[in-house]
Amino acid sequence: QVQLVESGGGSVQAGGSLRLSCAASGRTFSSYAMGWFRQAPGKEREFVAAISWGGSTTYYTDSVKGRFTISRDNAKNTVYLQMNSLKPEDTAVYDCNLLPPRTTAWGTSNTLAAWGQGTLVTVSS
Repeated sequence: QVQLVESGGGSVQAGGSLRLSCAASGRTFSSYAMGWFRQAPGKEREFVAAISWGGSTTYYTDSVKGRFTISRDNAKNTVYLQMNSLKPEDTAVYDCNLLPPRTTAWGTSNTLAAWGQGTLVTVSS
């Protein structure tokens, strides 16, 4: 089993920045792609960004392109999400998960581990 622990959330004003972290343990972290997801109040969880096991391939949902950057440090078993130019519509609980290596499988329906507790991001206008 793999355990995922997210951190780094908080409350910021629109235009601000936050850096989220996701620490994984219990499985060979570097063998998997990793993704960030979010769930806003009253909405379903949605895919935000993903990164390949080696870090050479990344993918973002359209609404965060140019503002968010996903990265990973396999030595630390940690994946990051740098969020800049935050908007009120980015308000959500953010969490991470393992993903299959095929980029075509990156999405909410193909996660490979139990969800962690997530970290809350609140953006005020």
